[in-house]
Amino acid sequence: MNQSMNRRRFMQAASSVMTVGALSSGATQVSAASSGELRLNMSAGNFGEAVMSAFVKPFEAETGIKVTPVYQDLRVAQVALMVKTNSVTIDAILINQPNALSLAANSYVEKIDYSIHKQQELDGIVEYCKHPFGFGSQIYSMNIVYNTNKFPANKPRPTTWAEFWDVDKFPGTRALPSGQFGFPAPWEEALLADGVVKDALYTNDIDRVFASLDKIKPHVRKWWTSGAENLQILRDEVADIALSYDGRALALIDQGAPIEISRNQAKLMWDYWIVPKGAPNAQNAQKFIELVGRADRQAAFAQLFALSPSNRRAYELMPEKVTRKLATYLDYVASSYPVNGEWYAQTGSDGLSNSQRLIQRWNGWIVR
Repeated sequence: MNQSMNRRRFMQAASSVMTVGALSSGATQVSAASSGELRLNMSAGNFGEAVMSAFVKPFEAETGIKVTPVYQDLRVAQVALMVKTNSVTIDAILINQPNALSLAANSYVEKIDYSIHKQQELDGIVEYCKHPFGFGSQIYSMNIVYNTNKFPANKPRPTTWAEFWDVDKFPGTRALPSGQFGFPAPWEEALLADGVVKDALYTNDIDRVFASLDKIKPHVRKWWTSGAENLQILRDEVADIALSYDGRALALIDQGAPIEISRNQAKLMWDYWIVPKGAPNAQNAQKFIELVGRADRQAAFAQLFALSPSNRRAYELMPEKVTRKLATYLDYVASSYPVNGEWYAQTGSDGLSNSQRLIQRWNGWIVR
């Protein structure tokens, strides 16, 4: 999971010309012809270290291609500006699903060349990670996470979103992600708490979303805006119950923090590796994406950073003590659901996407 990135900031309107200028300093119009190098955009920290170890180093050893990681948050507008000005200096970008789909809808990314992937590897990849314009190598989830000091094993614990919303039966402070960036946010969770079944989440009943949020709003101590802030809330015990990325919570659990994850009603999410149009080493980027789809490489990554492989064959290569930590472990899948990024990108007759519509409602709602 590209968790350290503020990749969650879907459809953020402001672009950063300064940042793009820095990335493209000295760049001229580029072609898709590849040299012996590859520039990858991703997050740093433990996640970036795992990418380097499980994917990048084996890729360099196999191909002789020198990989340069670019640790910088890139917004949709920044990627679009690089493409439009023919100043692309990044060959592959790891970006969240809705952002990737937004870029694809505007023809800013290349198609993924699945013809160079081995069929047995492709057969193992879950379908929703094999998008024509993006490839998902890891799957993560957003879950109910609670403090075990507040909710010990001998007392009831919240395991559904209706129970998360039930402050009488489960008193305590809450933490939820802010909706100011459109994605991710507690939209699906608000509907589940209100009794909507997971197969009916992606309608346009935004009024129902905010009516449900009205009920929990007084009990939310913190609306967090990034994975790092999410981690700090859990580590510092700012809230008794939170909506959290599973990877963040697992990292703290491994350190002995008094928290546990409920895998029930988990929201499955994934990021896509994309190749921006005009990438100078597009062919090398395609080769790298082929490698990150391999079961053995994904198994190696999961044992360094607890994110689920998109290649189901990878589970055969890992011990159960590792696989039980992962979002797509068989025991958890039946009660989970995948995010529908296409719904967020859908545009209505008013010219606004569903994500933009949610942001507008949020900005008025949060200040009331």
